[in-house]
Amino acid sequence: MKVDRIMARKPDLAPHAAKGGEYDGLTLDNWISGFWPGMLWVYYDMTGETKYRDAAWEWDIRMERLTLEESRFHHDVGFQYLPTSVMKYKLTGDADGKRRGLAAANFLAGRFNLAGQYIRAWNKDLPGWAIIDCLMNLSLLYWAAEEGEDPRFRHIANAHANMALRHMIRADGSTCHVAVFDPESGELLEYKGWQGYAPDSCWSRGNAWALYGMANAYRYTNNINYLQAAKQVAHHFIASLQERGVPPWDFRVPDLETEPCDTSAAAIAASGLLELAALTTPETGAVYRKAAERIIAVLSTEYAAFQAPEHEGILFGGTGHKPADTNINVSLIYGDYYYIEALAKLRGWVHRVF
Repeated sequence: MKVDRIMARKPDLAPHAAKGGEYDGLTLDNWISGFWPGMLWVYYDMTGETKYRDAAWEWDIRMERLTLEESRFHHDVGFQYLPTSVMKYKLTGDADGKRRGLAAANFLAGRFNLAGQYIRAWNKDLPGWAIIDCLMNLSLLYWAAEEGEDPRFRHIANAHANMALRHMIRADGSTCHVAVFDPESGELLEYKGWQGYAPDSCWSRGNAWALYGMANAYRYTNNINYLQAAKQVAHHFIASLQERGVPPWDFRVPDLETEPCDTSAAAIAASGLLELAALTTPETGAVYRKAAERIIAVLSTEYAAFQAPEHEGILFGGTGHKPADTNINVSLIYGDYYYIEALAKLRGWVHRVF
């Protein structure tokens, strides 16, 4: 098993992208650092085998140590601490896991810009930037509001979600990647394509983040506007797939036939569609579940690396950042995580944290 192989070599750095064999590694303050231990926690919960729990246990402890130094933690602490500290707490009752999760939520809440009603992205000199990915991190705030009995976390999460409804999710269900605000006045200034093809295009992984993130926001709040947005984005994603089971890296590139696909976007969308299926009526939910099953079937038969035991990644065909020409047609740890997460949901897994 690929997961056991990586466990055997005990990576010190966070697995990230696999091109020809092993995953490369990034420091634990990188946004992807929660996905590998998150996979281990899913395996532990599904199998009961303590080797997965033991291998996952130290990761959030090591991440926390980096918060005492100069580090690169930013808006993506949800991706880092939900599948580690929060998952650990849910599965084992570990008090330190709860404490770390609440501390991460407090850090995320501190990035909120009151004037623009958004959570600031990244640590660069970009105080006015908000990105579609951050909808997934809102689950950390919603969890903290419930677990810490502090509604300010929920207020901030709702404010950011409402901003995305106004400015980042279009009427046809497509999405932009970056919205730029004046950080002093809160005025919307412009849109940027960034990891997408253009400001008015639709980066497929961002579309998947919005689908899943809005479904989560509805699960926590019962706000019908969030459910409608999740369905709107889901319909766009499904329709844009057309006959393909895996999307191009951006749905609006000029020549779809010559552009690389992104299996990570497919895996994220599949898991989000399963979440949406559980939140809607049986009749509507069956449509979303069928779409998710189709995506998973294509990933499993056409893109899975199960017949390449020497390759640590699970899914081929991931696209990290096409405009920067980095990590094209590789295995990506977040694609692998959400693929495993979707498979677990299809088998009845319920202890999800996103």
